[in-house]
Amino acid sequence: MPDRQIIIPEAMTSLVERAGYAPAVRVGATLFCAGQVGRTADLEVIMDPEQQFVAAWANLLSVLDAGGCRFEDVVDMTTYHIDMARHMPLFREVKNRTFPRGLCAWTCIGVAELAHPGLLVEIKCIAVQRNPLS
Repeated sequence: MPDRQIIIPEAMTSLVERAGYAPAVRVGATLFCAGQVGRTADLEVIMDPEQQFVAAWANLLSVLDAGGCRFEDVVDMTTYHIDMARHMPLFREVKNRTFPRGLCAWTCIGVAELAHPGLLVEIKCIAVQRNPLS
């Protein structure tokens, strides 16, 4: 079994200490990213939906970057949505400005709630690093 490497972006250290989970785990060239949400570095939920979605993508990119990957390396993505019918058009708009279209499998799931009140989306993915580090 390949070695596992825990990936923690510097800006997420306090989250890891508080919540006790790894933002990502790399096994070989594969990076398994925990769900990312739209909150500030101070762990405050961003209440404006568009800004929350922008922050969720930025947080995901931070995790990918810390693991040596980019958005283009994502092969599978699952998004969890509160009130999906209401927020999906805006979420798609932000996604299409941020994330490359048509490069990965994507599953959207409507859920009743996420980890904290006010969160509208959580983005989880798996990426495969194109040029793995030795």
